[in-house]
Amino acid sequence: MVPLLIIIFTISCNSSQAPSASADSSSTKTDSLKSDSSSGSTAGFKLGVQMWTFSKFSFTDALNKVDSSGIKNIEAFIGQPLGGGLSGKFGFDMSKDTREKLKAILQKKGIQMVAMGVIVPKNKEEWIKTFELAKDFGLSYITAEPIKSQWDVVDSLSGVYGIPVAIHDHPKPNMYWSPDSVLAAIQGHTHIGSCADVGHWARNGLNPVECLKKLEGHIIGVHLKDIVKFNDTKANDTVVSKGVVDFPAVLAELKRQNFKGMLSIEHESNWYHNLPEVVFTKNYYDSLVQKLQ
Repeated sequence: MVPLLIIIFTISCNSSQAPSASADSSSTKTDSLKSDSSSGSTAGFKLGVQMWTFSKFSFTDALNKVDSSGIKNIEAFIGQPLGGGLSGKFGFDMSKDTREKLKAILQKKGIQMVAMGVIVPKNKEEWIKTFELAKDFGLSYITAEPIKSQWDVVDSLSGVYGIPVAIHDHPKPNMYWSPDSVLAAIQGHTHIGSCADVGHWARNGLNPVECLKKLEGHIIGVHLKDIVKFNDTKANDTVVSKGVVDFPAVLAELKRQNFKGMLSIEHESNWYHNLPEVVFTKNYYDSLVQKLQ
């Protein structure tokens, strides 16, 4: 999901500490748990799935996949066909009846819709519709890449609705590719924070852990994603733990920061058969969190 935005900032994090691309570095990554993991807490961690992972399927079919994975939290995205006997797509145009039926399906499965995104509303009217939808489903936050001229409006509406906006980072030339540009948007806007996509940071040649440190105190959500090659904006996804991102170090840093929010699995590969990879990621995540206790 890469919106066509113009880059406005070009300052980067220190990338000299970035890991090399190796699928055989799991033992080295596990050692990262030893650093900065003795303080903080994982009590606020919540594992979820970004529904874009199952974007080739209807919303209801995707929910079945999430349910079978044992994960109970999701981040929805605008435009996914509903399926399951429901007409239309997930979004602003859903009727009250459709919304209530969708809520019933979620409740029956015990799955909570925590967030939605990544969105880029064109104007204030679309932002209002976005917040109204988020309020209706009781979302904790909205993942977005707001146009710079809308920062004030977004912050104001976020305060009114009591729903924070987490700015997501996509690869260059996206305007939010660097934490510095996210921090610029956050400055003076107390209801705006970060959705830290660690895989995209690695694509941009940035060290995810250093980026997390830069954004300390502002991280609302996280996207769990791994890639096969560092500093390559076109690098393919791979299963979390099999690529270049040092996830033990990432989780240790989030623990140190006492992060309280959702870590959404977003796997953009093997689109039609990726459920086993999501399950693998869940099990890997669970094992890391257990070691951090």
